[in-house]
Amino acid sequence: MKLGAMLQRLRGSFANSIGTIVFGMEDGTVSIFGLIFGVAATTTNAKTVLIAGASGAAAAAVSMMAGTYLDIETTRDEAGAAGLSLYSAPGSLTPLASRLAKAGLTSAQSEALAVAVQNSPNAADGLLRALRGGPQVPLNPLEQALWMLLADFLAAAVPILPFVFVPVFQARVVSGIVTTALLIGLGVGRAQIKKRNPIRTVVETVSIGVAAAIAGVAIGVLVNHLFAR
Repeated sequence: MKLGAMLQRLRGSFANSIGTIVFGMEDGTVSIFGLIFGVAATTTNAKTVLIAGASGAAAAAVSMMAGTYLDIETTRDEAGAAGLSLYSAPGSLTPLASRLAKAGLTSAQSEALAVAVQNSPNAADGLLRALRGGPQVPLNPLEQALWMLLADFLAAAVPILPFVFVPVFQARVVSGIVTTALLIGLGVGRAQIKKRNPIRTVVETVSIGVAAAIAGVAIGVLVNHLFAR
């Protein structure tokens, strides 16, 4: 495959996976932000923080990858089964017309559209996806899972990396600043994808990250206190 074709395919895959990528980055950032701050609150050993952060990031990314694959595969299988059920009675338009009516069309509109696509399962499936507001191009489970793995792991690296370059005390501050900046960017991205109020979405996203950090610190301090010798 030529480089130009590969790049075009990659761009198409990226565009088709943008929702998965943003969700993966948000999950990786929030979960590891809480983990890192929980560990960093109880130690000044950068190696300990890095081991905990890297291990947690890898485990979380693989878990999210598997979850994404299974979720999309299940959704695709359900959609395929639903599509087959539309044609379980040859010559009958009732199943498809009924599905269209449930989507909000009138009886006359449902019957007319059912007649128009009765000989094309692909057209019927596309019509139903459009009415449900789903993607016009079916999602590839493996493709989405790989994007999730990459996005989750790379985003998780953001709160970890400051502990590589500066002492733990200063790294806590740097990590908090860069992670908050990333959360703001993710909030803006979520707002654009979901067509929501950007200010509200940014506040929600940052609040979740801060809550995770506070929870991590609280649990870390509590466990350290309980098992202190």
